[in-house]
Amino acid sequence: MKRVFDAQLIGPFAAMVIVALVVALTTDRFLNPGNLSNLSLQVSIVALIAIGSTIVIFAAGIDLSSGSMVALLTMILAQMLKFMGIPLAVALPLTLVLGALFGLALGMITAYGRIPAFITTLAALIAFRGLALTFNNGSPIFSLDPALEPVFYGKLMGIPLPFFYLVIFYALAAFMMNFTKLGREIYAVGGNPSAAVLTGINVRKVQAMTFVIAGFMTAVGAVLMSARLNSGSPNYGQTLELQAIAAAVVGGASLAGGRGNILATLMGAMTIVIVQNGLNLNAAPSSVQNIVLGMIILMAVGIDMWRTEISATMSKVFGRSKNTTGKSTAGSESVASKGH
Repeated sequence: MKRVFDAQLIGPFAAMVIVALVVALTTDRFLNPGNLSNLSLQVSIVALIAIGSTIVIFAAGIDLSSGSMVALLTMILAQMLKFMGIPLAVALPLTLVLGALFGLALGMITAYGRIPAFITTLAALIAFRGLALTFNNGSPIFSLDPALEPVFYGKLMGIPLPFFYLVIFYALAAFMMNFTKLGREIYAVGGNPSAAVLTGINVRKVQAMTFVIAGFMTAVGAVLMSARLNSGSPNYGQTLELQAIAAAVVGGASLAGGRGNILATLMGAMTIVIVQNGLNLNAAPSSVQNIVLGMIILMAVGIDMWRTEISATMSKVFGRSKNTTGKSTAGSESVASKGH
């Protein structure tokens, strides 16, 4: 039982299934094909941004800036397409590069400036949103490019494109974390920075790289957000950073760093989006949704902090049950042998 509880994918998968069952029982519209299709589109943006947030958490950092960065990048993309006449084929790669550069700036300030990631990204959360408001006098920019919407709503072999984005990026992230030097270094830095230094790892460089990855993935989410709504707005991305962090934590990533599975983050993101979808289907106000999201984060962090104690308790309970069963069996055999 201890091994099952400690498994990095079993818990998040079970949580996702339980939440889906509860929502399905509360509303018959949840399993409607149209709703499931909409659900798959909804989860894509959160899940992709959560890749970067999770990798930062693996290195014992935190990124609070992703939601505001989405707003800024959607406005920059909208500006390029609508007012600067830059072709879509050029504007999209530029947006991704800008996201990576923003991440690099945050990483350099955090790692080499020795400012805690919480403070750096909290400042960026405010600054990025403010910068987004400087474009177009703070007003949204609509009707960017007819060719932009298919980036999100297009299909390949009848399957929505966001599904392929998820498969590709999560496969790449899982490969990097499990089979590359950088992935092992990220886990090492998050687990014990002092020991990582002694093994020859450039801790600051690794920390900065996690923010570059996070910035790039946030840019991917920003492109999809603009494609979904064919617009840019300084109001986009609100609470996205919290949803991404919640997805990582619900997926079992330790906020202390050094532990977690990137694939479990996808399950965490699906759990968060299913909860929100269920609340929407049951006409719950946005205030209730925010309260529930906060409770989910609190519970997930609590489970993470008490993981060792819970695991030990489960081991004792099931171990005692096993010993009791063993004694009963031995007693029965003894009585049987005497009678015989």
